[in-house]
Amino acid sequence: MNWRRFTLTLFAPLLCLCSRAEDQPLFVATPLTNPGAFTHGIEGPACDAAGNIYFVNGPWEQTIQKVTPQGDNEVFVTLPGKSIGNGIRFGRDGTMYVADYTEHNILTVDMRTRAVKLFAHEERMNQPNDLAIAPDGTLYASDPNWDNGDGQLWSIDRHGHVRQLAEKVGTTNGIEVSPDGHTLYVNESVQLCVWAFTIAPDGSLTGKRLLKKFDDFSLDGMRCDVDGNLYVTRQLKGTIVKLSPTGEVLKEFSALGAKPSNVCFGGPDGRTLYITEVEHQRLVQARVDRPGLEWQRWQEAAANRSP
Repeated sequence: MNWRRFTLTLFAPLLCLCSRAEDQPLFVATPLTNPGAFTHGIEGPACDAAGNIYFVNGPWEQTIQKVTPQGDNEVFVTLPGKSIGNGIRFGRDGTMYVADYTEHNILTVDMRTRAVKLFAHEERMNQPNDLAIAPDGTLYASDPNWDNGDGQLWSIDRHGHVRQLAEKVGTTNGIEVSPDGHTLYVNESVQLCVWAFTIAPDGSLTGKRLLKKFDDFSLDGMRCDVDGNLYVTRQLKGTIVKLSPTGEVLKEFSALGAKPSNVCFGGPDGRTLYITEVEHQRLVQARVDRPGLEWQRWQEAAANRSP
């Protein structure tokens, strides 16, 4: 066998994919799926190790949709009972975690069998909303109360134990953990603030400080890149803001719709930003200049499994 020809044939699709991605301009969004394909509840995107994108409320509520980097999509799972998902995150072992905002749950999905199980339940939650995950596997959940204009923050350890970290703060929505695992970022949709908290050794939150106060529109989900910059969705303005760890606006670009709900990182090099875009009910993508933190963690997990 001509091993050189075989190797080139085997890796040709990946090489083409990387080449196409590299040729795309930075911070310019393009549609990945057709408009109107999903509900207005599309939210909480997250990429698996293979680069597939998952988000909640695809063609109908209660679904988790799977979309390939090429735009092919299918309903991956339908949540049981009255459960409706909002945020999705992956653990390093590949487990999918889903914030179930109607039933006050954190659910897990087995990616092989697609079985849905209860991981944590907390009746005091208003609605577990967006999720973040720390390097040690601790989950953090935002928990807005839209009627009262306030919210709570929760942590969920690897055994499913739930702990209230804050109450009667603003309308907590987007949430993320810094690359070093020492800082929790939380934004408030109504108050238009992005806050930073120090995560103490005992898991409590200290040192609350204002990272950025916006003057208008609203805020929704957000994610970190490998440098700790935050990509924040600007609801009603229809943009994504790249915010430095010190609160400086580094870049702002169109999401191709007025209501971007959340983002995640993927692509062959971790530099493709996927956006759940509510106005036109579709998934949008944009090339960015640095890889995403969650993509980097997939690479680290794969390296740790290598012999």
